[in-house]
Amino acid sequence: MRDLERRYRQLLRAYPADYRQARGAEIVGTYLDLAGPDRRWPSILDVADVLAGGVRERLRAAGAADLIPGLHLAAVLSYITATALAGFWAAAEVVTTAGKWGSPAFGPFATTGIVVWACWLLAAVVHVLAPSAWARIAIGLALLLTAIVVPVAALFNLPRPYLLVLLPQAALGVLALAIPAHTARRNRLIPLAIAPGAALIAVGVLSGKSAWFYRFSYGAAILPEAGAVLLLTAMLAAAVLSLRGDARGLWALLVLLTPVGLLALYPLTENIAPVVGAGYADFRVITGTAAGLLILGGMTLAAALAIRARSSATADTPTNSVHDRCPTCGK
Repeated sequence: MRDLERRYRQLLRAYPADYRQARGAEIVGTYLDLAGPDRRWPSILDVADVLAGGVRERLRAAGAADLIPGLHLAAVLSYITATALAGFWAAAEVVTTAGKWGSPAFGPFATTGIVVWACWLLAAVVHVLAPSAWARIAIGLALLLTAIVVPVAALFNLPRPYLLVLLPQAALGVLALAIPAHTARRNRLIPLAIAPGAALIAVGVLSGKSAWFYRFSYGAAILPEAGAVLLLTAMLAAAVLSLRGDARGLWALLVLLTPVGLLALYPLTENIAPVVGAGYADFRVITGTAAGLLILGGMTLAAALAIRARSSATADTPTNSVHDRCPTCGK
């Protein structure tokens, strides 16, 4: 067996065993036919395609095929929220008074966050103008900048947005990577259209305020409100779709519980800090609370999948009706 064929067969372990037995040879043969003669390893796109197909089949086998469409819906709502927040924070970088009350500045901007928010807004433009693959690359770049701004700012002693602002943005960005591949252009315009409105709100409420007020104090107020709007929107979508017999809204709601929780990170950490003996919500409390929210969100989704799989297995189990029973023994 060639090395490439063996490696494709190893990737097929992502599929359920019965599916591999029925169609494994066909799938491997298709990938081998498309691969170049000198290729020894599956390409990154092939690996992603096989893994995604395996996840879809396992979800279908568990009776949770609606999870993938639900994830796409959650991705759209997350991306709209992330872009709106980027518009708000980008305007805040400009209108807040950097340097007031001893607060450091990043040139004419309040913090290095301006690079992060500009990249998120650029991703919204790419999402409108370019294919979905390029949009995902742009979102991935914005997500990368959201993560590395923390060590870079620490290394060069530069001001940055607080973790209370960056962590929910990163969570929204991770979900945004699952945006649907085929979306009408008018729908792709929604995130970009909302961003200017969010920027105008920032100008109205933050003009003349200090950079400290932008970086922490107002972020503590606007983020829980954004989380409440996201939660209510997801609940409304779940209710409307459920009336049509469509469960994807419920799955989207479950997926969005984690980013909604992270958007409420400030009030959560303020209440948790005294319990753990901290005087305020420091780095340890913030990261610990965020990790707890991630674990809780993952456990909730896993429990929902387990319940759905059990109910699906019960529904698929053949049961004998009264008419099918033996008239002698009753079995």
